[in-house]
Amino acid sequence: MTTSDYYAHPSAIIDPGAKIGQGTKIWHFCHIGPEAVIEERCSLGQNVYVGKAKIGNRVKIQNNVSVYDEVEIEDDVFCGPSMVFTNVYNPRATISRKDEYRKTLVKKGATIGANATIICGVELGEYCFIGAGAVVNRDVKPYALMVGVPARQAGWMSSFGEKLPLPAAGDGLAVCPHTQTLYRLKSGNLKMMQSKK
Repeated sequence: MTTSDYYAHPSAIIDPGAKIGQGTKIWHFCHIGPEAVIEERCSLGQNVYVGKAKIGNRVKIQNNVSVYDEVEIEDDVFCGPSMVFTNVYNPRATISRKDEYRKTLVKKGATIGANATIICGVELGEYCFIGAGAVVNRDVKPYALMVGVPARQAGWMSSFGEKLPLPAAGDGLAVCPHTQTLYRLKSGNLKMMQSKK
């Protein structure tokens, strides 16, 4: 299906009521629910499902990802192949818990690696980086690099996606080698300061 605003492969199912922004591309075997909101210039790979969720601008969702109800993804987020969102903390097949969905918020610029799992009810900070296969069960700080099961912080990442030579906590300064952007670590929190260019 081609519209003036977005492209959807003929095998994709777009339910009436879904809101899809200009320039978005929806590929093979996707299903977009009636209450989905997808902003501009996004890319949804093969076999992606979007329920009652909100997806910002320029988001890339790779193959085999389901974005369930109560998930919100801000601009410029990358969701790797087969990563998993949840929306019920303690599911049982015989008990309906649709009134217990927990909101998950993925902030601007975050990366979620392939096969990572995000337990519902957490917030992933701006430009954080979740390593492949990690299981995140608590909030993640902006720019934090998280790896393992359960996920633990293993350092800091620049907005460009380079690991910064800084301790996991404490104080310090670092420069991204690609952008020359200066970052300051203070009291366990990282902030972008300025570009050296």
